[in-house]
Amino acid sequence: MKTTVTELPDSRVRVEAAVPPEQLEQGMERAARDLANEMRLPGFRKGKVPAQLVIQRVGREAVAEQALRSSLPGWYEEALRDANVRPIGEPKLDVANLPGPGEELTFSVEIGVRPAATLGDYRGLEVGRAEPEVPEEAIQAELDRLREGFASLVPVDRPAAQGDLVSLDYKGTVDGEPFEGGEGRDQLVELGSQTLVEGFEEALVGAAAGDERRIDVTFPEDYRAEHLAGKDASFEVTVKEVREKELPELNDEFAAEASEFDTLAELREEIAARVREALERRAEESFREAAVDAAVDAATVQIPEPIAKARAEDSLDRFLHNLSHQGVDPEAFMNVQEGGRDGMLAGVMEDAERSLRREATLAAVAEAEAIEPTDEELLEALGPGEGANDPKRLLDRLRQSGRDELLREEVRLRKAADVIVESAKPIPMEQAAAREAIWTPDKDTDPGGGAAEAPEQAEPGKLWTPGS
Repeated sequence: MKTTVTELPDSRVRVEAAVPPEQLEQGMERAARDLANEMRLPGFRKGKVPAQLVIQRVGREAVAEQALRSSLPGWYEEALRDANVRPIGEPKLDVANLPGPGEELTFSVEIGVRPAATLGDYRGLEVGRAEPEVPEEAIQAELDRLREGFASLVPVDRPAAQGDLVSLDYKGTVDGEPFEGGEGRDQLVELGSQTLVEGFEEALVGAAAGDERRIDVTFPEDYRAEHLAGKDASFEVTVKEVREKELPELNDEFAAEASEFDTLAELREEIAARVREALERRAEESFREAAVDAAVDAATVQIPEPIAKARAEDSLDRFLHNLSHQGVDPEAFMNVQEGGRDGMLAGVMEDAERSLRREATLAAVAEAEAIEPTDEELLEALGPGEGANDPKRLLDRLRQSGRDELLREEVRLRKAADVIVESAKPIPMEQAAAREAIWTPDKDTDPGGGAAEAPEQAEPGKLWTPGS
């Protein structure tokens, strides 16, 4: 397919494409076969009418229109791939007059694209990096979690308190009628676990063995059992027993029982090492994020409002689509959000703009560094797999469908981020925070885009002088 690309204002392009005559004829033959499934002609079984006879019967123009309806989406995707255009938002398609036999079909597409970035500094940036310190509370919290797992339940002769477990029988009704799942015997409820409908556990605090109570609750609007969602219910409850958690003593004996270590000191050391590893991983992720953000802040990227809105629409639609796969009705979900769909869209606009700035900056870095992923890097990005999920087979399928460029672009941007991060210079977080607080001329705009006045007299820690 022949394509030409013309850049338009506001991060839009026009792609003009020409479908070769032979490709158009193939599309028409497929369309004719589809029409043949609805035709009955003497001497032919249903669906077996030859394509040329179908074209003669219904007319070339009618078959060509059917071919356009069925094949144009594929031709559109092929044209964008050939033109190396990654679209944002809905396209505006314009198809020329239907061609005659042996002529090519031409059409054009106007579509939004990722804005271009003008790079600032992106190598050697000084970025704050946290030095992880393992807090004693984190170690103790993990030890307490282990103790909870080895706790014993001891019956007590006193009213139930938070943290206790209550054994009970219950019968529930809605509008005076029993409902499915509304009755249970010898149920064990931990007070304070917040696993039941709001108000149920709270009503059991202070109850003792033998007590009978009526508990009124309201099921949440999004309750998983739809026949109860939003309904008022009453439960007649009989408390049979109150049990108290008895935690094991924190000593070497407990450490040997709860882990592969012989002493409590060894167990504490292992927990501290695991917590430190997690904190270091988090610190590295935060450092990477901050380094890329610093490069984005140093770049100049103009984001047209329609492009940001189109990205936000795409993001919201993906979120709602995922909800439907989880059994949640997207329309019902939007109806209970403040402002409905428009409110949700406004909520993701800032993230949409941020992602566009980031992608534009990383794409510019990849261009400046002449980054081109190798096949080994593409295979690594696809991850391990066997059989049909073998990375080599997956990559072959992507190439055959022309979709390997999406993977290649993803790896390019990741490698561009690596360039920024690996050349960045870590500085203490306190130093980074102090720099962020300093007023400089590049901060002379307020959040609304208007000019902000420079301070008449610098406050302590906010000094700026020319050349600093």
